[in-house]
Amino acid sequence: MRPIRSIVVASALAASLLALPLHAQAPIPANPQVDYEGFVELAGRLGAYREGRRIGWEEFARGARDGGAILLDARSESAFAAGHLAGAINLPLPDFTAERLAQVLGPDADRPVYIYCNNNFADDRPPVAVKKVELALNIPTFINLVGYGYENVWELADVIRTDGPGVSWVSNAP
Repeated sequence: MRPIRSIVVASALAASLLALPLHAQAPIPANPQVDYEGFVELAGRLGAYREGRRIGWEEFARGARDGGAILLDARSESAFAAGHLAGAINLPLPDFTAERLAQVLGPDADRPVYIYCNNNFADDRPPVAVKKVELALNIPTFINLVGYGYENVWELADVIRTDGPGVSWVSNAP
């Protein structure tokens, strides 16, 4: 009985070990349109640059009102429609492509672009419910804009209220 049991256990163990390499050895298809390592490298390279482009509300509001500047809201169309800073234009981050950015921001890649996201607002309710801090929309928006060649990006650093002093908020909420 003991040898049969050993053979059964050994066979089961061998079968399970053989099954693992088949799954683990399956080749992962290459996708030349996705470069995670390139994104990580770009994000790492832009860390100090981004930090120098974060500004307080008063400077942000002044710069965004400048005639040549763009105030960009990269939140979803529905969040933008529910409320946004006055004067902002909407281009959701998932819609960023070289062509779409050129259409919306214009041909001058040196034109100042001012960005904000939900995490710049203390309200913490729709349409500006706070996101997980590591995933705040400002970060990928900044990285994407610079990655597409728009280096004159300014990011709101402060946390403000939609009804705060000097804040002009457009709300379509009932």
